[in-house]
Amino acid sequence: MNREVIVTCALTGAGDTVGKHPAIPVTPAQIAQAALEAARAGAAVAHIHVRNPETGKFSRDPKLYAEVVERIRASNTDVIINLTAGMGGDFELGAEDPKLAGPATDLVGPLERLVHVEQLLPEICTLDCGTLNFGDGNTIYISTPDYLRTGARRIQQLGVKPELEIFDTGHLWFAKQMLAEGLLDAPPLFQFCLGIPWGAPADTVSMKAMVDNAPAGAVWAGFGIGRMQMPMVAQSVILGGHVRVGLEDNLYLDRGVFASNGSLVERAVKIIELMGARALTPAQARQKLGLRARS
Repeated sequence: MNREVIVTCALTGAGDTVGKHPAIPVTPAQIAQAALEAARAGAAVAHIHVRNPETGKFSRDPKLYAEVVERIRASNTDVIINLTAGMGGDFELGAEDPKLAGPATDLVGPLERLVHVEQLLPEICTLDCGTLNFGDGNTIYISTPDYLRTGARRIQQLGVKPELEIFDTGHLWFAKQMLAEGLLDAPPLFQFCLGIPWGAPADTVSMKAMVDNAPAGAVWAGFGIGRMQMPMVAQSVILGGHVRVGLEDNLYLDRGVFASNGSLVERAVKIIELMGARALTPAQARQKLGLRARS
């Protein structure tokens, strides 16, 4: 069991959740405010996506990331900034010709996925460690071995800590290969992402299989989506890991009760404390992860 727990809050994500919840953070101001709310509630890390302020759809615009980060830093609130670098990997097979991209495609190369990371130098950014059938239909998330090696090498050069997003056991296998090749600095940081169709399910067996196969000395966290968010908080702590909650992964605090990022963090912290553990501050989390604060 882990008695010193890092809580990450994933604030908004890229999913089609606008309209399904009355207060999904969309604008840079709203996303930055959500990060501060999560930090006040006990989150040490804010995991950040941005959205098009006019449409609410996902965006890769570096200017939007810059505004969010600048607002957080200007607040003088201590929270570790974790920027997604997972956008730009979606390919939808064409309905008539599978070689032609469908309208949901947003596919760019590995370095273009890191433009905002290069500009803003967060303490952490994500690296999605493999290709995945993403939901029903014909959309694939593409992250090939060559793309991953290129991305990992550049993140390492920038001095940013990669959070290795693991959606299935093969992703963990390849992340360990990158570690063996010297593309990841020790200790590696894993995020076990459970319940996303069609990756690993959000259950004890799947999480434990990943934990048992993680390299010695690794730091890891895990989460489940939807109604499995809080059960996976408890499961992660029991198995020795850290946790992630937030509106990216779950919209409800209780049945029929919409959540906020702050209320989800508060619920997670309560679970952690009832289990006899404690949530770490950003400064404590930074020390555990071997990070250095950015100006």
